[in-house]
Amino acid sequence: MPAAGGFAVPLWRAVAVFRVASLAYVCVVLIRDGDRYAHPLAAGALVLVMAVWTGVTAIGYAVPARRGWPLLLTDLGVVVAILLATPWVMGRPALDAGLPTLPVAWLSGPVLAWAVAGGRRRGTVAALVLGATDLSTRGMVTPSAFNGAILMLLAGVVVGHVARLTVTAGERLHRAVELEAATRERERLARDIHDSVLQVLALVQRRGAHLDGEAGELARLAGEQEVALRSLISGAAAAPVGAADASVDLRTLLGRLASATVSLSAPAGPVPLPAVVARELAAAVAAALDNVARHGGGRAWMLVEDEGSGVTVSIRDEGPGFPPERLAEAAAQGRLGVAQAIRGRLTDLGGTARISSTPGAGTEVELTVPRRQP
Repeated sequence: MPAAGGFAVPLWRAVAVFRVASLAYVCVVLIRDGDRYAHPLAAGALVLVMAVWTGVTAIGYAVPARRGWPLLLTDLGVVVAILLATPWVMGRPALDAGLPTLPVAWLSGPVLAWAVAGGRRRGTVAALVLGATDLSTRGMVTPSAFNGAILMLLAGVVVGHVARLTVTAGERLHRAVELEAATRERERLARDIHDSVLQVLALVQRRGAHLDGEAGELARLAGEQEVALRSLISGAAAAPVGAADASVDLRTLLGRLASATVSLSAPAGPVPLPAVVARELAAAVAAALDNVARHGGGRAWMLVEDEGSGVTVSIRDEGPGFPPERLAEAAAQGRLGVAQAIRGRLTDLGGTARISSTPGAGTEVELTVPRRQP
């Protein structure tokens, strides 16, 4: 799980700063306790090696291509070697007196590097290796030495977790940037198409709507293509087939029902509903539109209203209408299209279906579903 990209740069810089600061503390410890070491000159040479390796790692980890296993393993090996040389440099009496080992906090550098490069697991592995090596060189486990190993282990876990979050944030930002770029390009294309193709198709449909023969058929086809093209450039995508509680934009499903004779009016923003609810509501709307076409309702209009706590879809046509008792008669005769396909669906969703019609004045169907399902 490499921590790549711009988000990881501050973490690698923080590791480099930590190593420099901890090296400064090593120098302070050497000045304070050097006269008690068995080989003070060797201790100075060892600190010089640590300083050189601090510079090497700062340069190496600064380039993403070099943050692989060769440098990580070498980094860990160098620090282990310095720890193994510490007992000879300091001498057993100094260690038995409770003096800190020469690398002190500097030995945590590889732990942080491994955690940033590979997350919690790598950080934990490096911490266990260095902690075990440090404790073994002391010859005895003191409370302070054990606490230091535990703190190093916690540092590897925490920094590794932060590195993982960094990678996740970077991936999400990348996807968001791509989506924004695609949206802007679609909007640009939509403007260009609206200013040319859509206007021509709409003009052909209006001019030829009342003509007979092939001219009228061409006008109808132009109207259908206008609706299809508008749906395409508006970004209407297929409804996802994921989890039942996934959010689906109702406008997408109802947009497929629009045509040259069926108009759709919806809010400018998304109308999110759970996938199951959105599909069932769209199916009820489709059943209502089928009735319009079957009974010669002529043109129809769909209106979507997002009321916050619920969503209402109204379908109105300019057909011949029917008397109020017609629905009861149809249900008694076993014709359950309205009862099951429309009202049954809305009842299952915890919503309501209101159908009103007057002979000669068309029909209006109002379907309402709550956003929070019972």
